[in-house]
Amino acid sequence: MTIVTLVRAELRRLTSSKMGILALIALMCVPIIYAGLYLWGNNDPYGNLKDVPVGLVVEDAGATQTDADGTASTVNYGDEVRDELLKDNSVKWIEATSAEAKTGVSDGTFDFVLTLGKDFSTDLTSPVTTTPKQASVELTTNDTNSFLATTIAGNVAEKVRSSIAEKVGKEAALKFLDGFADVGTSLETAIDGANQLADGTTTAANGSAQLAAGAASANDGAQQLATGAAQANTGASDLSSGLQQLANATSSLPADTAALNTGAQQVAAGNAELATTGATYAAQANTIATDLPQTKAKLTDQVAQLVTDKVITQQQADQLLAALDPIGQQVTDANAKIQDLNGKLAALASGSQQVADGTATLAASAPTLAGGISDASAGASTLAAGTQQLADGSATLAAGTPALATGATDLQTGILKLDDGAHKLSTGLTEGLGKLPIETAAQREKSASVISDPAAIDTSAVTKASTYGAGMAPFFISLAAWIGIYALFLIIKPLSKRALTALRKPGRVALSGLMTPAILGAVQMIAVFGIVTLALGYQVANPLGMLGFMIVTSVTYAAIILALNVWLGSVGQFLGLVLMVLQLVTAGGTFPWQTLPGPLAALHHALPMGYAVDGIRQLMYGGNLALAWADVAVLLAFLLGALALSWIGARRMTRTRTLRDLRPSLIG
Repeated sequence: MTIVTLVRAELRRLTSSKMGILALIALMCVPIIYAGLYLWGNNDPYGNLKDVPVGLVVEDAGATQTDADGTASTVNYGDEVRDELLKDNSVKWIEATSAEAKTGVSDGTFDFVLTLGKDFSTDLTSPVTTTPKQASVELTTNDTNSFLATTIAGNVAEKVRSSIAEKVGKEAALKFLDGFADVGTSLETAIDGANQLADGTTTAANGSAQLAAGAASANDGAQQLATGAAQANTGASDLSSGLQQLANATSSLPADTAALNTGAQQVAAGNAELATTGATYAAQANTIATDLPQTKAKLTDQVAQLVTDKVITQQQADQLLAALDPIGQQVTDANAKIQDLNGKLAALASGSQQVADGTATLAASAPTLAGGISDASAGASTLAAGTQQLADGSATLAAGTPALATGATDLQTGILKLDDGAHKLSTGLTEGLGKLPIETAAQREKSASVISDPAAIDTSAVTKASTYGAGMAPFFISLAAWIGIYALFLIIKPLSKRALTALRKPGRVALSGLMTPAILGAVQMIAVFGIVTLALGYQVANPLGMLGFMIVTSVTYAAIILALNVWLGSVGQFLGLVLMVLQLVTAGGTFPWQTLPGPLAALHHALPMGYAVDGIRQLMYGGNLALAWADVAVLLAFLLGALALSWIGARRMTRTRTLRDLRPSLIG
């Protein structure tokens, strides 16, 4: 018997009766029904969300907000959001009251409810106030309606939240930028003020330097003033004492000056008389001195006459004349002295008269002088008291001026720091103004839009499934292939025991045992491929490659289930069901396999369905062909390994038989 003969015989057995044909057709349709109906039912669930009933409750009472120019306006973001949602029509929005929504989400009228509370607008406008509060959108779900409806509700609520955030964020950002523009204008004014402040502090710094120098000089002057004031106080005290003594001494001055005046008048009269007498004598003396030469000549003549008369001798005459010579000189000297004395007597008379006149004036002024001296004494006492106060004050001033000098120095240091800070402030404000986003109204509008929605998702897909159903197709095609093969082995005999006994060629028998389910599985895959591409209209990037890969997958599954049946019989068939369940979990057909727990993630690499899913994805979506060929290699390894196990099992059966081999199979 050839392999073809064995395959033909098995097919005749399966189609030998009407019930057999119906059973074969029914089992052949299992993967078609499974994959076709599931993918059809889940072809585009997100595209049909517009039929999902969702309750919308808007209780917003609105709010009053103040614009940048101070104008108050009323806003109601709840009504705006409601209008946008009803226009969007992404789900079937149904307006309801709070009570209707509560009842509807409980009895299934609404899959979920979205509620905007009465403070919705108030909270949205609060960020520009001193008590900002986050606005909330209340989402009410009920998993008894549908668990996925809850997931959809979360996506819808997030979309609503993003829309609200963008809208309100734009308005807040616009106010923020308008505020920046106002700040910029104010900064320009502040910069002018800072420049003026810097100029003023520079002038103040110069003045403080002069103040410090002046304070130091004032300190020195205050010390000198204190010393001088102390000395002045001592002098004033001495002056007061002296004036007091003078006042005491001049108390009898009027009487004394009167007596003095009387005496002076008498002296003046006596001196006048004396001067008159002296003048007379001076005239006489002057006459004598004037007449002396004539007198001497007469005497000489008389002496000569006496000599002539011989009264006296010539010698005596000469002696007598010689004696007269000194007398003449003495008379001349005496006359000079008398004339001098006469001048002095005249001067004395004149002076004594002046003294008399002065004493008269003194006598007349003495009372006034005594009173003035008394007043001066009193003033000196007051002066002494004042200089004492001056001395005390100057001492206090001298004690305070060092602090003044120190304070002036500190003030100078502080003003220098202020000057440095003022210049830094001016520079910083100027730099800050340059960094502020001062824009036009149109630019601020555009910037606010970008700030409220700063990032756009630019999707770039290497490969892309057209719909949700297309995304799930690789997984359900792989699963359908396993289910189809598993169902076929419910009626197909794994090995022909007659052939094993008659031919004793385990390899040929094992291969023929694989061929029948492989051919039928290939037909199943062709039918499934037709459903996917023609009935459902999914786009396939590499149709021939995908169909070929599906057939390889089906044949690999057939080899695995054949080996299980050869070695374990009915138990092996049951294990095929267990393997299907394990691969349903570990293949990574829905969620990424990396999300699986550790042991199940390890099974992803140890079982063939994960490679089947990956290979169909690569070929269906136009992915990496190298990865698809790698998946083919892994499936062929599973196929050859399973076929080798089947050959070993068949070879064992040609040599020995166990009671299990002789017992009728539960399957077949």
